Amino acid sequence: MTNQNDGGTTPIAIIGRDQCIGCEQCVAVCPTGAISMDAGGIALVDLAKCTGCAKCPPVCPSSAISMSGPSAPLRAGGAVAAPAAEAALSTAAEEEPAAARGPAPEVWVFVEHTEGRPAPVSWELLGKGRELATALDGRVCSVLLGHKVDHLIREAGAHGADKIYVIDDPVLSHYRTQSYLHGVIQLVRKYAPEIMLLGASTMGRDLAGAVATSLATGLTADCTGLSIDPQSKLLEQTRPAYGGNIMATILCEKRRPQMATVRPRVMEMPPRDESHAAEAVREELGLREEDVLVRILEYVREEDTSEVRIEDANVLVSGGRGLGAPDGFKMLAELADAIGGTVSGSRAAVDHGWIPQSKQVGQTGKTVRPRLYIACGISGAIQHLVGMETSDVIVAINRDPNAPIFGVATYGIVGDIYEIVPALTRAAKARLAEVGPANV
Repeated sequence: MTNQNDGGTTPIAIIGRDQCIGCEQCVAVCPTGAISMDAGGIALVDLAKCTGCAKCPPVCPSSAISMSGPSAPLRAGGAVAAPAAEAALSTAAEEEPAAARGPAPEVWVFVEHTEGRPAPVSWELLGKGRELATALDGRVCSVLLGHKVDHLIREAGAHGADKIYVIDDPVLSHYRTQSYLHGVIQLVRKYAPEIMLLGASTMGRDLAGAVATSLATGLTADCTGLSIDPQSKLLEQTRPAYGGNIMATILCEKRRPQMATVRPRVMEMPPRDESHAAEAVREELGLREEDVLVRILEYVREEDTSEVRIEDANVLVSGGRGLGAPDGFKMLAELADAIGGTVSGSRAAVDHGWIPQSKQVGQTGKTVRPRLYIACGISGAIQHLVGMETSDVIVAINRDPNAPIFGVATYGIVGDIYEIVPALTRAAKARLAEVGPANV
């Protein structure tokens, strides 16, 4: 098709009248100001300004925009001047090959790190991002901000990123909301991702909220499930709601990018592939140190401890209200020691003061993904299940045969905890004496 304004063959933006929902996403990303909204709230393209850059189709949530057509003053659906021209443009849009309709949609994953040490949740999200990008016929990309972080470019590629947007600047040596927000917003406005995912960590929650507010887009926090709706191609963001009593699926229909945070250990870590190389796109920060309002005076690190964090443990023995008393955790600790595990608990155990909050599994605690999770006296409220249901093997011990925990358990034992747990401990110790620690 020929763009008559410039005498060349540059594609132009065509906006379908029936599909346009007036979300103004195309207006926000157009670098030449070629798109505006008419009095009826429908997008209008000024073809004298349209350069055919194709930034608008990927951000349109209703697939109303395609790239095609001879140039003529367009509003939603075709040429204003004549119905015949509108019909011709509509037909041309249907015939235009997919490759001419703009770049493939991108799913972005923010690479969180502390002084160059990556947070595993970033690689977990790349695995899920790959699934989402495949459903959209798009690409999964990483967003990396920091200073002297080239080693993380290789890591992101090995974990599946097709492309990595990098801003490397001394101002980004340490995380500060203002400097990281400036960099991320700059990248989003230039490259218009469809979806952006961040870990639901202290840093991720802080940055995600700031980015979503600045872009006036939606953000779903602490998601436990992400998928693409096959009809609308929208991101389905699932998370507990109403105190964990239901699971809600949330859609962001009109704004872009669609944003979500996900807790560590919720998504499965993708396998490393050292042969997978990613394209690196480098950008400048454009922010000076004196422009940043916050100064970091000192870092105070937590004291090193040999105790395994529950979110990193391969084996967890977890106790709940059914233990009846704090002494029950001494029994669980003996079992954990015998099988090389770590003790954790439910919110009820924390609320009773039987175990520290740092050991809590569940919606208001930690999300865990051990190889083995032994639930002792835990009924299985949804608030607890969302924190441990992705464990490889779940063993539930409860005197109530109708306890919800049995619905997610790999193996269930109905009976008295104070009889069953000591029996398991004796069996584990006997096995340890027989074959040695390395083979238990």
